[in-house]
Amino acid sequence: MSGNNHPADGAKPKNLLPFWPHYMLSEFIAWYIVLGILVTLSALFPAGLEGKANALATPPHVKPEWYFLAVYQFLKVAAVFSFLGSDAPRLMGILIPGIGMGLLFFLPFLDRSPKRPANKRPIMLVVLLVVLAAVVYLTYLGQVS
Repeated sequence: MSGNNHPADGAKPKNLLPFWPHYMLSEFIAWYIVLGILVTLSALFPAGLEGKANALATPPHVKPEWYFLAVYQFLKVAAVFSFLGSDAPRLMGILIPGIGMGLLFFLPFLDRSPKRPANKRPIMLVVLLVVLAAVVYLTYLGQVS
């Protein structure tokens, strides 16, 4: 007889423990043991501390992954904005890519042109090619610098 909770041979059903609190209590005990071992190891073998970090000076051996190289290089090239003040290159190096990402996010809402094919929109195609060429060039410069 399927679907019946009573055993057919008259044997007593197994006494099962409920998930809460029995299983969870054993999990908590195991996690606290692991946490205790981790705290003990970190106290016995602490990580070495290095000098104070300077957020505005990148060490010479650090280079980002390839997909961040264009922005990294733009931060270096942003020195052309130094005529606006001493902090202007850093601000422009952060604000201009941020504004570009914001425009990219809002582009579907801003572009209300009824024409969708790229060959019917030469201005947008030229803007796309200029931005793509700039990103590829900055990525190349970031790799070789």
